[in-house]
Amino acid sequence: MLPRPGKRPETMWPPSPDIDRETPPPLHELEEEVMEEIWRRHEVSVRGVMEALNSRAPKDRAYTTYMTIMTRLLSKGLLERRRAGKTDFYRPVYTRDQYTELRAVVAIESVVDQFGEVALAHIARQMARLDPEHRRSLQRLAGKK
Repeated sequence: MLPRPGKRPETMWPPSPDIDRETPPPLHELEEEVMEEIWRRHEVSVRGVMEALNSRAPKDRAYTTYMTIMTRLLSKGLLERRRAGKTDFYRPVYTRDQYTELRAVVAIESVVDQFGEVALAHIARQMARLDPEHRRSLQRLAGKK
């Protein structure tokens, strides 16, 4: 088995599909903005993220702010780093879809643990309200036929 995200050698890219994945932590507001940019670009430097996000922001943030956020995301196991010359480039450990799925599993399990049958009944009612095509699509996504 491979080591968990954040503890793998930096040369391992792309992540193996059979990696034993921990549940990634939730993202805070600025972390989410940074991750969205990294998911969009696939690999990027701190400066690249800073320039992209500052070009859309009402107020510029400092390079050190982005460097701190990206270092934090690296330590949380959400990014991997590759050095080229004097520049570090960052890549996501999870695709956006993988991250979303892993976080959704945790959220649903938490709601079911906390609210039990009531939560499951509510989810069933929500499913029943969907149009049949959408419901079949979700059932296929869940691995049912």
